[in-house]
Amino acid sequence: MKGDDVIEVFRLQAPVWEFKYGDLLGHLKIMHDAIGFKSTLTGKNYTMEWYELFQLGNCTFPHLRPEMNAPFWCNQGAACFFEGIDDGHWKENGTLVQVATISGNMFNKMAQWVKQDNETGIYYETWTVQASPEKGAETWFESYDCSKFVLRTYKKLAELGAEFKKIETNYTRIFLYSGEPTFLGNETSVFGPTGNETLALAIKRFYYPFKPHLSTKEFLLSLVKIFDAVIIHRQFYLFYNFEYWFLPMKFPFIKITYEEIPLPNRNNTISGL
Repeated sequence: MKGDDVIEVFRLQAPVWEFKYGDLLGHLKIMHDAIGFKSTLTGKNYTMEWYELFQLGNCTFPHLRPEMNAPFWCNQGAACFFEGIDDGHWKENGTLVQVATISGNMFNKMAQWVKQDNETGIYYETWTVQASPEKGAETWFESYDCSKFVLRTYKKLAELGAEFKKIETNYTRIFLYSGEPTFLGNETSVFGPTGNETLALAIKRFYYPFKPHLSTKEFLLSLVKIFDAVIIHRQFYLFYNFEYWFLPMKFPFIKITYEEIPLPNRNNTISGL
């Protein structure tokens, strides 16, 4: 952008998989977040969002391929930037609201940061794992998803001097609750030639009911198996940063929240942007 441009910044939010299910997941507050920009000089607008590159289900659970001993993960994520804002998509069941105004210089500095951020965090993580729902509870693993990218970007813009409006902003978080996790190893140590065959089989058995493209009968049977593993036997195998962890699950096991996280305050020490 030209340095003297004035860029409007928009908060964008819509239900996950709206293209397929409409507002269904919106009723559960399972939302996708993005950021919009509009150039005052050119009148053009743009969308920036951090996406799971192979859809949410593939990022959350692996594929079990007969020809491969280890689960096959498609859990890459990345920031995508493209021209245009689909007003209908964001407005119909979600949010499209201006949250700030920045200069072209700020935008260009943010763009350089986005490139660096894109090269630093490349894996999508759905779950936030905590010891309990209580305030201040131990967090074992943090999620790394679209909302976290939006929050990081807002924070960077505030560091660059952006002043955000005082409006309420909520974000979806999906929690698992467990006791202290146990480290199991990486793909090689668990599934390699000298790996732990018993553990490898247990992990694959756990993930099997989560496979996609099931018939109605298979889907219902899989739900029973998932309930038995996670709720009855209180077991969950988590893949996080190339490593496998065992989670001893605790009540209430899983929870979806739609929490308010305020927009950041401006960094008043930055000037000349």
